Amino acid sequence: MKVLALTLALLAVPAVAQAASKHVSHAARAAYGSQREIACSVVGCMPVPPGCHRATGRTFDGTPTGFDIADCGRYTLYGIR
Repeated sequence: MKVLALTLALLAVPAVAQAASKHVSHAARAAYGSQREIACSVVGCMPVPPGCHRATGRTFDGTPTGFDIADCGRYTLYGIR
């Protein structure tokens, strides 16, 4: 009896998981849409603050560094514009 119950439970799990993955609520969709940008700088990847955007970091002579910065208009975070 225990084996039969375990077998039925194992067969039901993939069906329930598949059914759950097809229906995403509107709240969940809104949460995915509001995710912030990520800037990967020299010290690691960090979220870009609200009001800023991700831009390419440069050295003092203008050569691209290969890392991102957060450009906030009047100032930058994580590097040089």
